[in-house]
Amino acid sequence: MPDKLFNLEDYFKRIHYTGGSQVSAETLKQLHLGHVMNIPFENLDVFEKKNISLNLDDLFEKMVKNHRGGYCFEMNSLFAAVLTEMGFPVTRHLARVYHGGFDNSGKTHMVLLAEADGQKWVCDVGFGGNSLAAPLLFEEGLEQEHLGRIHRVMADPVYGYRVEFETATGFEPIYAFTWETCCPADYLIANHFTATYPESFFRQAQMCALVTETGKITYFDGNLKIADGEVLTETAINGDAAIKEALKSYFGVKLN
Repeated sequence: MPDKLFNLEDYFKRIHYTGGSQVSAETLKQLHLGHVMNIPFENLDVFEKKNISLNLDDLFEKMVKNHRGGYCFEMNSLFAAVLTEMGFPVTRHLARVYHGGFDNSGKTHMVLLAEADGQKWVCDVGFGGNSLAAPLLFEEGLEQEHLGRIHRVMADPVYGYRVEFETATGFEPIYAFTWETCCPADYLIANHFTATYPESFFRQAQMCALVTETGKITYFDGNLKIADGEVLTETAINGDAAIKEALKSYFGVKLN
């Protein structure tokens, strides 16, 4: 049998990680930061109606070997495999994304819980919006800042736990999840729905996002936004050639 593609050294090079292999909160933080700052969140294959595989070697080939990105099921599946290989206890969970409420939202997002230094941490390298830059300590109500973003975990009487993001008007939910154990088939089903349902958000427009030390770079449906501290620059990108060049220049994504 051929050797498997997945290996930690190639992944570390991909995210520019040069730290050690100690199972610690600091290692977890540096891995998380390295991932979101070097592997972009993107839906380009979903938009092109291509198959989205969750096979580990397929994920590794796409995101590490081919320098592409992915969306939540791809990104967090790869990150969970890395953490497991390094010895971090990690569990995967399905979450409901907040759309003006949770009652009209299915469980279409994957989020991780990892253990380090005797504590649980929410890890999520695959959310394109007000995403986590670094792991979030699972301590209810504790406001935590990373790269200028402030998040917290709050209990929800109906939906388990909410991850919230601070805006100019206060905290807003991003998604909610429970401790419920999910089987691999649950993610296959959720991934299939998210990638193929005609009205899925990810089928409507091309999108790509990458966290930076001072903000975030986002491409959405012909509009490029660069948030650099308090400065926001927006540029319209028109035409296939210009879009491909922008994706290559700002996100390192090369499309055929």
